[in-house]
Amino acid sequence: MVSTVVVNGRSALRLERRLPHDPEQVWAVVSTADRLGRWYPFPVAAFEARVGGRLAFDYEGGVIEATLTDFDPKRRVFAFDEHDLGGSEREFDDHVRVEVRAGEGGGSVVVLTHVPTDTSNAEGVAAGWRQCLDRLAAEMG
Repeated sequence: MVSTVVVNGRSALRLERRLPHDPEQVWAVVSTADRLGRWYPFPVAAFEARVGGRLAFDYEGGVIEATLTDFDPKRRVFAFDEHDLGGSEREFDDHVRVEVRAGEGGGSVVVLTHVPTDTSNAEGVAAGWRQCLDRLAAEMG
């Protein structure tokens, strides 16, 4: 399911995916560097699993830098601000938040919220996130 929401006054995409797996199993796949890189759009180059930690993705010969704004294994939430690839200043960073919740009746629900800097291609971005969540489901086995 994809919806448009407002986060801190900015338009955002919110996707939910139900999985039959235990929340702790899903959390391990979404919150560790080696497994995150298997379903996220880009391979993970660095992942310091703490608030303020560095997160970096390999991107077409470059590196996309990010800073973790939330990392809480007990709540199964992590979020980060993704900085501009060119290192230029922009008014806002993209913000991505991933939550793993217990599903009603068992399993899990992954909630992915993306607050993009550029909202002009929301349909394409949503399609890309759906593919990522498909890969996440496949990674779960």
